[in-house]
Amino acid sequence: MSKIPYKIYLSEDEMPKQWHNIRAEMKTPPEPFINPATGKYCTPEDLEPVFCKELIEQEFNTTDKYIDIPEGILDFYKMFRPSPLIRAYNLEKALDTPAKIYYKFEGTNTSGSHKLNSAAAQVYYAKKQGLTRLTTETGAGQWGTALAMACAFYGVDLTVFMVKVSAEQKPYRKGVIETYGGKVIPSPSDTTEVGRKILAENPGTGGSLGCAISEAMEVAAKTDNCRYVLGSVLNHVVLHQSIIGMETKIACEKYDINPDIIIGCAGGGSNLGGLISPFMGDKINGKNNIRFIAVEPASCPSLTRGRYALDFGDTGQTTPLMRMYTLGSGFMPSPSHAGGLRFHGMSPIVSQLYHEGYMEAFAVEQTSVFEAATLFARTEGTLPAPESSHAIRVAIDEALECKETGEDKTIIFGLTGTGYFDLAAYMAYNSGTLTDIIPTDEDLQKGFDSLPKFDF
Repeated sequence: MSKIPYKIYLSEDEMPKQWHNIRAEMKTPPEPFINPATGKYCTPEDLEPVFCKELIEQEFNTTDKYIDIPEGILDFYKMFRPSPLIRAYNLEKALDTPAKIYYKFEGTNTSGSHKLNSAAAQVYYAKKQGLTRLTTETGAGQWGTALAMACAFYGVDLTVFMVKVSAEQKPYRKGVIETYGGKVIPSPSDTTEVGRKILAENPGTGGSLGCAISEAMEVAAKTDNCRYVLGSVLNHVVLHQSIIGMETKIACEKYDINPDIIIGCAGGGSNLGGLISPFMGDKINGKNNIRFIAVEPASCPSLTRGRYALDFGDTGQTTPLMRMYTLGSGFMPSPSHAGGLRFHGMSPIVSQLYHEGYMEAFAVEQTSVFEAATLFARTEGTLPAPESSHAIRVAIDEALECKETGEDKTIIFGLTGTGYFDLAAYMAYNSGTLTDIIPTDEDLQKGFDSLPKFDF
């Protein structure tokens, strides 16, 4: 066994050349999307007006365990990958825990997050198809930034509908997106039919990812040579993010690291799904007994308080129906600073794994998340994104439990991005004005009332 360094960097030659398709290993693959107009399972042809053809093929693929990464994407990845797996020695010392804590750091690129893994792939396929424009949504802004970077690299125009409250809280994200050539529209807006409808029904709303998705999809459908791309939830996005888990697994095997617990923050589920993918494949096949933990905000608790049901992926109810844990497409979350986790539903892959008992889910309050983020920043020297800090919170809690029991467990969590554009949230926490807004059962019921009134 090689000596474990503080930071584990794989060489360029060790970087995975394939994505891992967890759907090919699941005992029961997630239910296909349903066309709400027909009540039948979607066909690839149903999705072609919205998505790129090769992404649709990946979305439907339930047979290939590994899918080759094209050279044109690998060339892009090499600018910022492989990313390091870091031993949190200083955090361990501060907690006085016998646990070993590692984190996979995805913040080593200008977008500041893991989102570039799928952005590069999706824009590459769009360019290959001959498309000239793309539309998308973004919450906290990491996805919009990543997509703007990829569009600039491959030469594709981009329009980003950014959740209005995030656009107000994080104006510098807008600046970065525009620097890379993207056009930013706060959502909901008066530039689309669905945006005007949402504003009429919810005056003064800060918006949601569901709102922004509806607007982006409408523009894509009405614009020539344009498609919509999504930064989370869908199967092909989890597939692209599996490079995180593949690199992590290679590093673990290289240094004989055997994780007992793997933790990820969860909004739409792509980074979590990508981090756990190859490890979960082994668990499904009886090769490990790792605890997998999804951590979501108490303000938007789709796994812990949602329903496992067919639902739309957007507020305007224009997407296909997906079987997932959801709060209802009509749920309007509070203006939480964890903007990237402000989505009403969870990835069908993650939802099914959770539903079948392969993983756990915790919901944590915002003030406790920033408490963990502050401790991490002071000990490890990196200011974490609020989204990532949900995973840090539970990693700390698990490490403290090890302190109580004396167990020497190995914990890995995903540090999905940096928090340098989230200083308003940190300032609110430091001044004591950051609050916890947890939806009541009555609040959740309003969202559940928007669920489709049928179940195929």
